[in-house]
This record gives sequence, structure tokens and C-alpha cells, in this order.
Amino acid sequence: MPLTSSVPDARSVAESTKPDRDRAVDVARLAALVVVMFGHCALLLATIDSNGLWIGNLLGQKPALTPVTWLVQVMPLFFLAGGAAGAYGWRDGTQWGTWLVARAQRLCRPVFWYLAFWTVALVIASMVLGADSAVGLGKECVALLWFLGVYLVTLAFVPALTRMRTGHTTTVVIICLLVVAATFDVVRIATDELMAGLPNFVIVWLIPMVIGVAYARRLIGVPAAGCVAVGSFAAQVLLVNFGPYEVSLVVTGTERMSNVTPPTVLLALQCLWMSAAFVAVAGPLQRWAQRPRVWQIVAVGNGGAMTLYLWHIPAIAVATLALHAVGLDAYDVDAPGFWGLLALRAVVFAVVMTATFVLLSPLEHRRIPWWDNAVDASGTRSTVAGALTCIAGIVLVMLAKNGLGDATGYTLLGSFLVATVAARASAGGHNLVADR
Repeated sequence: MPLTSSVPDARSVAESTKPDRDRAVDVARLAALVVVMFGHCALLLATIDSNGLWIGNLLGQKPALTPVTWLVQVMPLFFLAGGAAGAYGWRDGTQWGTWLVARAQRLCRPVFWYLAFWTVALVIASMVLGADSAVGLGKECVALLWFLGVYLVTLAFVPALTRMRTGHTTTVVIICLLVVAATFDVVRIATDELMAGLPNFVIVWLIPMVIGVAYARRLIGVPAAGCVAVGSFAAQVLLVNFGPYEVSLVVTGTERMSNVTPPTVLLALQCLWMSAAFVAVAGPLQRWAQRPRVWQIVAVGNGGAMTLYLWHIPAIAVATLALHAVGLDAYDVDAPGFWGLLALRAVVFAVVMTATFVLLSPLEHRRIPWWDNAVDASGTRSTVAGALTCIAGIVLVMLAKNGLGDATGYTLLGSFLVATVAARASAGGHNLVADR
């Protein structure tokens, strides 16, 4: 839903909302964003001493807290929301590649601004702080782009997933994805080769996409969703207790076998139960979001969702450095008052993030000449455009893994831009601005 202001009033929001909009999906997306932002704020341990910047991880220092990650690992909700939104927007007869490029236009617009800022910032950092500092900063500033890359690739499957017509078909697809994910885990464990699990970046994150499409097409009933949520959560508990998997569902820096890079079947079960739980409570969420004040917050937040996602790590850094300047670092988990300092950082972060949102979220709706023109390619050109969009997503994941700031990073950045521009060019179009 396009918004011309980052903070419109409740009446303006209500008037610009289509009557049939699925507000429960928007609630899930924004709730997941809030959890991700404040989760990252809580996990960071940082200070500056005579040796330079020191960065740690709360879960690495307090392993007993890792079970909490089963509640705060909410990335499945982003993919579910994407699957549902894609299914609502897909129409039979639409050209696949052109449709995918149209989705990528909105998604990549704020990414372009973000990457432009960091490219300039890292050049300056290299001149002022040195090349090593720039490389270190470059790894952190693009790490979260993995989600956008994987999202672009999994989004390409949505048109095919809309061909599901029954709950039985949905069940078969999900079971097949779980079996394939487990197979790649077996190979990864047997060979002790991380690369063997890379296909799970797509396989595992397709599961919430499948459920999102099935939810939008009304293929999953509430009782069935509740049973799936309970059963898959129980299976997850059994697997972590009797299988080879570690508890944490986020990166801690101390794990022996990560469940997220690449994803494992344990994370696949997380995707399953969390997505099914959403379907089970979507009705009450939809009714709750009908309240004008609630919907105003949800709509405004979703209107700047990419701003919240992309810029929350820089906002955490600003809050952390500001508190360091007055001697209020939260980095020693055994120090008196540590939890209070962590809570204080969260408050300061909320203030910084709010200001950042108001300042930068309008960029999400500032259309870029040519890039945002309507697309209309068909046939081979449409297929090529879709394939190039998927390639752009893969390159973005590689950029997130490598980081920006060195020769490889800038090469990957250039490759991403070339792929996206080529996809847009192949998608054709005219001079009328797309209104999606």
C-alpha cells in the first residue's frame, strides 16, 4: 500500500486501504520486523578500548539463553507474508518473468539507496580509518541482505505454487521439501562439508512461502493449522534432543554446526510450526487490525518495512556509540547493571530508529526514472528477465556473505547492479509509471 508520508493520520490510512486487504499478513510482517530489530539490539555486545572496537554476541556469552531463539527466530513470517502477498497479486495468464521484475522493482528501490550510501561511506572509511577497518565495516553493513537475495529467488516459485488446489497437495509439497532438506543435512554431516547444505537456502525458506500461498488460497483450515503447529514443534524438540543439531536458531559465533548458514531441517521445522501458528490465529489478527489506531501503526510500519529492515543495524550502532561516549557500554554480561544498560540501549535505539524511519522511509516511495516504469515483456524476454532477477538474488546472497569493502565485494556489487538492470531492460515497458 503506497503512502506519501511516513506518518499519515489514521483517517488517511483507512481511506487508502482496500476493503479486501489481508491485514493479518501485515501484522505478522511488522511484528516480525520489531522482533528482529530489538533482537539484534539485545544480541550485540560492543565497546571500544585501547585495542579498538570489540564486538561480541550475547548468546555466545550466555549459551543458556539459546532456547529463546525458538521464539525470536521469526524470519519464516517474512517469507510467509511474501508468499501470501505474491499469491494475492498473481493472475493466471500473467507473464512469469515480468511479474517477478515488477515485484523486484519495489523491493530493490530502497536497496539501491542503501548500497549507494554504504559505497560512499566505505570509500571515506578506507581513507580515514584504513582499508582493514573499511573491510570489517563492509562485512557488517551488508550482512542482512542475504534475506533479500533468498527472498527474490523463492518469490520466483510463487506462480507455480498457486497451481496448488487442495490441502492434500500442499501437504505433499511440504513433506517433499522437508525430506529434501533432511537429505542435504545428511550429506553435509557425512562429508563435513558446509557447501553440501547450500541448496537448503532455497529448500527450507520455500516452506513458509508454500504455506503463505496456501493460506492466501484458503487451502489450510484453522484446526489443521493448529495440529501442524503443535506436531512440528514437538518434532523439533525431539530432533534437537536426539539428533545432531544445536539448539540455537540464530548465529552465535560459537556454534559447531549452524542451523541458519546454511539452514537445516531443524530450521525447516521452525518454518513449519511458526507459519502454521500464524494461519491458526490469522482470523483474530485480522479483526484486531480493523481498529483504526492499530491499523494506522501497522500500515505505516509496513509502508516503510524495508527502511526498518535495512537501517536498523546502523541505528543500533549509533545508539551503541552514543552510550559508549558517556560510559554506558553494555558488553560485560557479568558486570553489575548489565541488563539495565542493555534495556537503556534498547530505548535509545528506539529513538534513533524512529528518527531514521521518518527521515528515510519516503525513499521507499520515491520512484526512480526508468526503473519504475511499468513492465510488459512477454515470451522469451519475460523469461530472461525472470532468470536475471533470480541471478541478482543469488549474487546478493554472495555479497552478504563476502561483505562490501574489498575488491570481491565491489565486484559482486557491480554484478548485482548489472543483473538487475539487465532484468529490468529485458522486461521492457513504457513511460507510464507502474502503480502497484
